[in-house]
Amino acid sequence: MQTLYSGVMESVTAPEVVATEPTGPRVCSIARTLEVVGEKWSLLVLREVFLGAGRFDQMAVNTGAPRDVLSARLKTLVAAGILDRVPYQEHPPRYEYVLTDAGRELRSVTLSLMQWGDRHLAGEEGPPAVFTHRCGHVFEAQLVCAACHEPIGNSVSGGLRRQWPDANC
Repeated sequence: MQTLYSGVMESVTAPEVVATEPTGPRVCSIARTLEVVGEKWSLLVLREVFLGAGRFDQMAVNTGAPRDVLSARLKTLVAAGILDRVPYQEHPPRYEYVLTDAGRELRSVTLSLMQWGDRHLAGEEGPPAVFTHRCGHVFEAQLVCAACHEPIGNSVSGGLRRQWPDANC
């Protein structure tokens, strides 16, 4: 207990306040992922590799990224295990970038971002590209439960329940 007042009259004390606020930023997988792919150029590099343009010069033209920035992003994505650097020419040595298994798992993220942009940012001219599934229908990204295949809704919880071990999450 902390003494708030002590004088001729009775002492007034208050219980100690125990801080329940987290002492640092929330630790979560979103923050960790953004450390690797959360920068504009990184996502545009992934877009290019998904579309088959895995060579440096192709990416530089298609993304508009400054060459030094593009080089740095490619090094980060390779170091993170998202891309592999594979030689395609010996003299002079030339490389292309291909997706690893971890990189291919980011396809759903990039397609979801594209779909959101198509819905909310495309303007009157519409989306710049439309993708169709091999069945012939326009592709729409959708999150579903792996077990029951029920779609994850757009409500606040989306039907999900948090089961994180850390109370600060």
